[in-house]
Amino acid sequence: MLQNKAKILDKNQISRDNLIPILQEIQEREGFLSKKAITEVGQKMNLPTSKIYGVATFYNQFRFEPTGKYHIQLCRGTACHVLGSATILDEFEKQLKIKAGQTTSDGIFSLEIVACIGACGLAPVISVNGEFHAKLEINSVKEIINSYRNKSI
Repeated sequence: MLQNKAKILDKNQISRDNLIPILQEIQEREGFLSKKAITEVGQKMNLPTSKIYGVATFYNQFRFEPTGKYHIQLCRGTACHVLGSATILDEFEKQLKIKAGQTTSDGIFSLEIVACIGACGLAPVISVNGEFHAKLEINSVKEIINSYRNKSI
């Protein structure tokens, strides 16, 4: 992984203007921004890690923990909110025993809240690794979790 970060840093011009694209590329390759990656970027760019964390935490696109094998993105946009996505979120958290932004201890599931998936007509909606589940009801949460859990056996 060190080699990958070095390649990313070497191919991009080292300037503050390129910090976000560099972080995006590291996350794309490694799945998240590790403490080690942020430290290495800071050293290479001659920036304190606090500045890099400041930029990365400002944008909700960046993650600081690896995602699960099945990454659940729950929409909290207006249509989803009005049609009960808060209840759906509560049920996912209850069933998975994690909070949004976390990954299950077995690494199978991670849960993320997103502002809008862009599928308002399907509300409330989630995406699991890009596969949409629409018009969710509280009783469908357990079924969805079990279907993905069975796939990972």
